[in-house]
Amino acid sequence: MNIGDKIKRLRIKNDLTQEELADRCELTKGFISQVERDLTSPSIATFVDILESLGTNLKDFFNENIDEKIVFTKEDVFESENEDLKYILKWIIPNAQKNMMEPILIELEIGGKTKEDFPHEGEEFGYVLNGIVYLHIGKDKYKLKKDESFYFKANSNHYISNAGKGRAKIIWVSTPPSF
Repeated sequence: MNIGDKIKRLRIKNDLTQEELADRCELTKGFISQVERDLTSPSIATFVDILESLGTNLKDFFNENIDEKIVFTKEDVFESENEDLKYILKWIIPNAQKNMMEPILIELEIGGKTKEDFPHEGEEFGYVLNGIVYLHIGKDKYKLKKDESFYFKANSNHYISNAGKGRAKIIWVSTPPSF
């Protein structure tokens, strides 16, 4: 592990200059620069001060899994199928429930529909990748086809149903996570 580089990445992630970090820790900008370039090593007490100023601690700093994952592959996808309602949900971002948004990929068979989601705080966004669908919001129904999208406040019951003669595929993003 390159400690200096990781400190620098955390500093930049926190939108701090070297001087601002140094001020928070009562250190010099030059010392922070040397630490980031691995030219010097801070004492444990100084290291803890730097980490606290960056919003982390020793345990999290040295936990290799704590870095935010940016790119996800099909191996990361979690899939759930509902044969009765004829749909497949694919969580394309693992553990998205801890994030502010939860993107999923929905595949609806002919005659398929998602479970009805109840009113909640937040917003919903969707984009139709393939097929024709109905978006049901309360008593209203909206028809969408490939390359069309929707966006609404989630203050009514809502769900999607397949309105076409083939499989439909939709990207759905919910905030806060609700699937």
